[in-house]
Amino acid sequence: MGYWNGGQWWGVGPGAHSFVGDTRWWNVKHPNTFAERLRLGQAPVADFERLDDHDRHVEDVLLRIRLHSGLPTTVLTQSEQRRAAVAVTDGLLTDVGDHLVLTGRGRLLADAVVRDVLD
Repeated sequence: MGYWNGGQWWGVGPGAHSFVGDTRWWNVKHPNTFAERLRLGQAPVADFERLDDHDRHVEDVLLRIRLHSGLPTTVLTQSEQRRAAVAVTDGLLTDVGDHLVLTGRGRLLADAVVRDVLD
């Protein structure tokens, strides 16, 4: 749930992903390569990326809207909230208190809903 709620995590093992601070990284996938790097005292990291505030916001909306509890409306800017209201009218989202939850139809079109809501 930490992943889906925008938390930080450490992944362990071949191919594992981690996210701490503003940096996401992933380990090499092949177990033998992973083990060899560890044996040599090297980090098993394959690559990394740094996320800026915009990237974090996009991911936050993209992931949290898929949760059963939905996306807190406070996560959205005012213009995004207006666009979300259109998705509610279109039957893709439902407004449940202070959260927006994908409808059955909205779940099938989740990527499009997110694209339409984001600035």
